[in-house]
Amino acid sequence: MTANAALATSIQAAVDHVKENPSAAMATFKAKVMQDKGLQCSAFVRKHPAIIVDEPASLGGNDAGPSPVEYLLVSLGACQEILYQITASMMGIELDSVTVYLKGNLDLRGFMGEEGIPPGYQQITFETRIESQADAKAIEALVHTVEANCPTMDTLRRPVNIQGKAFLNNEQIATV
Repeated sequence: MTANAALATSIQAAVDHVKENPSAAMATFKAKVMQDKGLQCSAFVRKHPAIIVDEPASLGGNDAGPSPVEYLLVSLGACQEILYQITASMMGIELDSVTVYLKGNLDLRGFMGEEGIPPGYQQITFETRIESQADAKAIEALVHTVEANCPTMDTLRRPVNIQGKAFLNNEQIATV
């Protein structure tokens, strides 16, 4: 069995399980982020080693790792990459390679508190480079399917309810 066929079999089993048990479709993902030193943080997900997050030296960091906004680009590109592999296997398309190049434009004045300028990205662009022997129509269908079903893309494109609480010495002091 090829790697593509094995992935398709595995994904189909997950799809069938969710169809038979709709409550199994609900998933909760968690992360924990702790300050290390200066602007450097360690992020923890499941049982994986810490992910180092930092700012470049030009913004006061130690450049010990990518910044949060760079990880946002990584998250989008990785989500697309994963979906290309899953979807191609389900569609019976062999991919030789998929590379996603991403760029985000951010006006640092917004992050620094200047009124009227958003602190986050104002635009994110990407190019997906696919190498495959499949015909262009099949790859075009693959692209549309991936981009329509990418969870990170969807999260970035629509308003998402975000709620938070702040605690001081274990007492809640704010809801944001």
